[in-house]
Amino acid sequence: MASTAHFSEEEVAELREAFGKADIGGNGFIHTNDLTDVLKAANLSLPGYKARELIQNLTTTGDGRISFDEFISIFQNLKSDDVAKSFRKQINKKEGICAIGGTSEQSSAGTQHSYSEEEKYAFVNWINKALEKDPDCKHVVPMNPETDDLFQAVGDGIVLCKMINFSVPDTIDERTINKKKLTPFTIQENLNLALNSASAIGCHVVNIGAEDLKEGKPYLVLGLLWQVIKIGLFADIEISRNEALIALLREGESLEDLMKLSPEELLLRWANYHLENAGCNKVNNFSSDIKDSRAYYHLLNQVAPKGDEEGIPAITIDMSGLREKDDVQRAECMLQQAERLGCRQFVTATDVVRGNPKLNLAFIANLFNKYPALHKPENQDIDWSSIEGETREERTFRNWMNSLGVNPRVNHLYSDLSDALVIFQLYEKIKVPVDWNRVNKPPYPKLGGNMKKLENCNYAVELGKNQAKFSLVGIAGQDLNEGNRTLTLALIWQLMRRYTLNILEDIGGGEKVNDEIIVSWVNETLTAAGKDSTISSFKDSKISTSMPVLDLIDAIQPGSIKYDLLKTEDLNDEEKLNNAKYAISMARKIGARVYALPEDLVEVKPKMVMTVFACLMGKGMKKV
Repeated sequence: MASTAHFSEEEVAELREAFGKADIGGNGFIHTNDLTDVLKAANLSLPGYKARELIQNLTTTGDGRISFDEFISIFQNLKSDDVAKSFRKQINKKEGICAIGGTSEQSSAGTQHSYSEEEKYAFVNWINKALEKDPDCKHVVPMNPETDDLFQAVGDGIVLCKMINFSVPDTIDERTINKKKLTPFTIQENLNLALNSASAIGCHVVNIGAEDLKEGKPYLVLGLLWQVIKIGLFADIEISRNEALIALLREGESLEDLMKLSPEELLLRWANYHLENAGCNKVNNFSSDIKDSRAYYHLLNQVAPKGDEEGIPAITIDMSGLREKDDVQRAECMLQQAERLGCRQFVTATDVVRGNPKLNLAFIANLFNKYPALHKPENQDIDWSSIEGETREERTFRNWMNSLGVNPRVNHLYSDLSDALVIFQLYEKIKVPVDWNRVNKPPYPKLGGNMKKLENCNYAVELGKNQAKFSLVGIAGQDLNEGNRTLTLALIWQLMRRYTLNILEDIGGGEKVNDEIIVSWVNETLTAAGKDSTISSFKDSKISTSMPVLDLIDAIQPGSIKYDLLKTEDLNDEEKLNNAKYAISMARKIGARVYALPEDLVEVKPKMVMTVFACLMGKGMKKV
């Protein structure tokens, strides 16, 4: 892996962000064409042969893709003062980025954090629309996108909690949000609730604290909001949630191939499916290829209702704007047509012409969600039973991995682990050293590529057995590579369990922790607080009422549980779920980063129950 030692953490974060803007598919690579554009933008006009030589040296496979490590190496080589300054200046000018001086001691030495005015404008308009009828947000919504209203509005945590629920409904129990007569303490609770809930839905929040949000640090606020918004936009761009996506199957392609595509790749394929039907050229991205608005015009025309479905009136798209000579004017005419479909969100005409990849991706995702214009194929020979959504356990594991910032992001638990790269990153999170020289990195060659992935998987199993001392009886690298559900989950669970116990051991000064120790601590804490609840194990049926969890939370933070909101005896299933939703949100509110779901408590799933009590134990030990 390329060394990042020459850069501060903040610089690496900024470089990763810059890399991410060009990495549209979110698959950990940018195209060499994008690199050349960036070099030109940095006033570094290399002759064509020189640019090709540079790229050839760095991308040994020569398939036109550059990883983040290679990007770091390039930047390092070019990081003379003049080039670096010119690079930043040009990129900022091109992207409409605002730079703000840092306030920490480190920052005051000259570090600047940048944020995009366009993103702020887009996110404010999206939030205004999402929360316009919410009485709890009347004190801040609508916000003015032209000012810094947004950065003040997130300070009490209410807007963030509401936006998390907008993206993933029911994540936060509304009863746990502090809404009236807010004090610094109740605001802190709201921000804890927002951050821990964001983490539970798969946002990477490792470097964001409640204080950062309270202070309204723009680059952190926008970074968190983008993750929350994107998770909501992408929620239904998945075959088990939207079977009509099978219409995008290409000739000779299996259903399995289609199911491996990321939401970004599915959106690109969806756009091209409609563009092909319109007799237009395909697009390769939602940045440089859409700048002239022509593809958007034809896409809008294809997906607009034609009046052939009952109760849905036809909307005719006026294509005359295509004749506009000026790109910005043409984009504005196109957006006026998008507005007639109720889909103008996220981009301005300038964002289209500049090819802002993030905002154009959001624009397309929102258009897809409202007007997919796809029909589930009737005659194709498709095994519909193979299209099953992920289980709760699988979703929890996936969200846990993504919250730790693994790269690339995990969209599909099994296919995205088939080269073990994410597993190696998780080993590092649990302090198991990985010899990266033994790891094959993408892009993999077309011939023999799967053998490279299999070698990685074999090494991942070897590390688990020999270094991590996991119980991996009967698990081979081939099982990970082929996505064997039971055996892959067995490894992931041991990774998550070790991660959870490591946190406890760090808090407890290195003392080893096991299930018995956690159960004993839970019971001692409950008894010391005068609570009647106890648990015999993580399989104890009393856990299905959530009362042991709620009592433990109240023991750790006395007076935090409002018992009058709960039913404590003779509970039916609905009342049990009601208690569990409250318990999970309250655990997050007092500062425990809980990934489990309410149903895990109701059904007493011992693995997830263990993580809940372990996280609460960590919180309780910190208070001692």
